[in-house]
Amino acid sequence: MRRRLVPAALLLPLALLLTACGGSSSASTATDGAGSVTLDVGDQKGGSEAILRAAGELENLHYKIKWSTFTSGPPLLEAVNARAVDIGGVGNTPPVFAAGAGSKITVVAAWHGTSKGDTILVPNGSKLTGTRQLKGRSVAVAQGSSAHYQLVASLEAAGLSLSDVKVKYLQPADALAAFTSGKVDAWAVWDPYTSQVLQARRGRVLTTGDGVTNGLTFQVASPDALKDPGKAAAVKDYLARLRRATDWVYDHQEEWAKVWAKDTGLPYEVALASVRRTNSTRVAVAVDKPLVASEQRIADAFAELRLIPHKVDFAGFVDRRYNGGLPPSTTPARG
Repeated sequence: MRRRLVPAALLLPLALLLTACGGSSSASTATDGAGSVTLDVGDQKGGSEAILRAAGELENLHYKIKWSTFTSGPPLLEAVNARAVDIGGVGNTPPVFAAGAGSKITVVAAWHGTSKGDTILVPNGSKLTGTRQLKGRSVAVAQGSSAHYQLVASLEAAGLSLSDVKVKYLQPADALAAFTSGKVDAWAVWDPYTSQVLQARRGRVLTTGDGVTNGLTFQVASPDALKDPGKAAAVKDYLARLRRATDWVYDHQEEWAKVWAKDTGLPYEVALASVRRTNSTRVAVAVDKPLVASEQRIADAFAELRLIPHKVDFAGFVDRRYNGGLPPSTTPARG
């Protein structure tokens, strides 16, 4: 009997975590390091700070890092634009919307991972078996998120457009409620929420973003910070540490899952599933022409849908100075 209660119980931490992701506030946390230069870093719960700390990459810092935690990518980029944050990590779609809004942002680093955690979920009892069957159905998605483009791309791959489905723009907390109560037919979402629902046995995967989205995540900096020699040097060191920490995750998946679970409140089994499916697959890659072209396709798609006000030249929002000897952005994700 106890085993049958586990799936439903898993939804409580999910609901709490999703509620935390619904707003746009930020909270300042600890400051690491020492020195005259302070790098203001925007982060999300269980993100860069947690990975760096777990991997031992916050030792011997010759500059200070002041951490600010944000609930999602869009408000983090708003802070970058406002020069309240020097650099922060986001997915592949928020920079497109920020660029479309004319924000002052610069993509300075990238990682390529699988898109298997980017999914369109349906309830277990759903009769839907393919993406094309979504025509005329209601789909929940967070506007401007990586899942938003994944939905657009998945529909296009099935010969459909966004206008063929009834899009319900809902932040994850509201989307979860709508999904579990049967008020929407499907939910486009990302990990760890995918792993949460699957582990709780409250839904199944209709399709994933694998092969239809680029699987990229970014570090995005303030142009003003990059003009400051001291901060630019700190950004270079910070990115090197973050790349090493990402490599550490691949070699220490269970250890990282324990840290991530503790930091976010995720059940360990959910954290480990997400680490194996998504987090551990990421490899640091160069900010190069194929990357720009891939993001340009996202920008063009949203411009055509009139979800961003005008055409964006994404090449104007990247800085390649930190590429070093990194492999191209098309490098396969880790298996």
